[in-house]
Amino acid sequence: MSITNERKQTLIKEFALKDGDTGSPEVQIAILTERISNLTEHFKSHKKDNHSRRGLLKMVSQRRRLLDYVRAKDEARYKGVIQRLGIRR
Repeated sequence: MSITNERKQTLIKEFALKDGDTGSPEVQIAILTERISNLTEHFKSHKKDNHSRRGLLKMVSQRRRLLDYVRAKDEARYKGVIQRLGIRR
């Protein structure tokens, strides 16, 4: 359900704004999106796993808050992140 360290490092390298950047909103959104997609796949075979579903909802709302922050700061960055991750909105 969670992501591997290798996958996390590739996401960090892909979305980092500068070298060594792990805390920018873009990186956090990318990692949350990966975790959300993994959990979504998990729920296709485990429909009654409500404890994990609560965690999924928390991750989705955290990603939504980060996206709102990026949109408030810079609309172009927001659109770029949405397009690169394939998040519809």
